[in-house]
Amino acid sequence: MQQIGLFGYLPLPTEVNVASIPQRSPFRYPGGKTWLVPHLRRWLSPDVRKHAGVLPVRPARLIEPFAGGGIISLTAVAENLVDHVTMVELDKDVASVWQTILEGEDWNWLINEITTFNVTHENVLSLLAKTDIELKEEAFRTILRNRVNRGGILAPGAGIVKEGENGRGITSRWYPMTLKKRIQDIVHMRDRITFIHGDGMGILSEQADCTDTVFFIDPPYTVAGKRAGERLYKHSKLDHERLFEIASKLRGDFLMTYDNVDDVKQLARRFGFDTQVVAMKNTHHAKMTELLIGPNLEWLRLDSF
Repeated sequence: MQQIGLFGYLPLPTEVNVASIPQRSPFRYPGGKTWLVPHLRRWLSPDVRKHAGVLPVRPARLIEPFAGGGIISLTAVAENLVDHVTMVELDKDVASVWQTILEGEDWNWLINEITTFNVTHENVLSLLAKTDIELKEEAFRTILRNRVNRGGILAPGAGIVKEGENGRGITSRWYPMTLKKRIQDIVHMRDRITFIHGDGMGILSEQADCTDTVFFIDPPYTVAGKRAGERLYKHSKLDHERLFEIASKLRGDFLMTYDNVDDVKQLARRFGFDTQVVAMKNTHHAKMTELLIGPNLEWLRLDSF
């Protein structure tokens, strides 16, 4: 049995294993933040925030300006950590999925396509070659690409899996009934979710004066000479200095995640932000670290009290 901490919350493990976290997103996303969920729970815990002196004690809203697979927003709503979330995504293909699920009734059509589509190389290539398609069709095609491309990569040039897991080839990541259940669960709570297809940094600037709002900022990035972002994301180029400047003007609390590299640490120091390196394990159980950045990360270090 795990011992409860001083203020009634579970101490965080030394390394977060993503396999132990509830999967709520329809995406398998490169750079996804499933590993951050235990930290999210602590960050948004009213008891922890109170003892750490972080305001607001219980945020009314969370804004995620680079939503991607949306696991942080979905978890915040599903576990009632905030009243409402706003998800923002610039990529039109990813946005088509959220628009189809969160707006109107086309989510029913989407589920039907997912559960009836025969995933073969011929059928996949035929669908990928189609032009002039509707938003809901783009949503289905995006989910399909996310599931049949190597690593779930949606950027141009990504290749389709060949052997896949356990020799299942192109179908090795295609779980239609699981996807159906996840989409249905999202639909059941979509009255607490707002989706915006647009520029995340613009939304941050517009909402900078909101004191009852927290911001989870996880930009697709290419820093310190690394080019992984260009391979993984369609919109990988970002003015990081401008993002940090916008974050410095937010009146609400924020949590930012970046690669644990010197360039980012220097930016954080320049703007007077608190930083903390955290450990995690990816789905292949490889140990990795990530840099958390915020105005006050004392909530992360409460075990030292």
